[in-house]
Amino acid sequence: MSNNRNISVALWTLTTKEIRRFLRIWIQTLVPPAVTMSLYFVIFGSLIGPRIGTMDGFDYIQFMIPGLIMMSVITNSYANVVSSFYSVKFQRSIEELLISPMPNWTILLGFVLGGVCRGCLIGFIVFGVSLLFYPDFTVVNPLLTLTVLFLTSILFSLMGFINAVFADSFDDISVIPTFVLTPLIYLGGVFYSINILPDFWRAVSMANPMLYVVNTFRAGMLGVSDVSIGFALGMILGFIGVLTGSCLYLLEKGTGIRQ
Repeated sequence: MSNNRNISVALWTLTTKEIRRFLRIWIQTLVPPAVTMSLYFVIFGSLIGPRIGTMDGFDYIQFMIPGLIMMSVITNSYANVVSSFYSVKFQRSIEELLISPMPNWTILLGFVLGGVCRGCLIGFIVFGVSLLFYPDFTVVNPLLTLTVLFLTSILFSLMGFINAVFADSFDDISVIPTFVLTPLIYLGGVFYSINILPDFWRAVSMANPMLYVVNTFRAGMLGVSDVSIGFALGMILGFIGVLTGSCLYLLEKGTGIRQ
């Protein structure tokens, strides 16, 4: 009983520390996504959108809102964990966590919850910004929308954790987001429906995991999707399970930590 209480206190402390870390520098963590998404709405929604017309029966700016929210959630949940855990490694304070009685799953969960909180908070902020440009927006399925928001934050927090484990320098924590994550997000249906693509490129797009995340979220907000919702949710849960197991294995083995 006492051990469980100690674990709960440790988890609460680590999670609180992670949340306070990004809230303390809110000008760097919360403001930039709002400003960036505002520019997207102005340029693509207000200026280019009327020339495009409709997409899947929706005004282009309305169609674009779920994709932009998801893009912000993915990048910020990932960035929060990769930067935080690598900083702990760089400062050698990771040793204090490893010699503490905290189980590995508690350490992983604390960092992931920090990423989830930042990702979800950014999602709500960007949604609030979108209402300034499209006040009549209504969410079709709030439960599915919140579920996908939460699962996506978990998924990319875990990815950020793995990136941080293998990173040997601050440059290493920016390579994957810049050269892998961002291109996949942009090609994952944020700004378009894959139904407008030729058959070959539509088939290629189906291999992009970001497509399933973006479209499942769009299904929750607008009620339309280019992929099967059940299959997409299964894929997301499957990836979460695999990545969780991988993170715990890396912690247990001490990869990138005990060398």
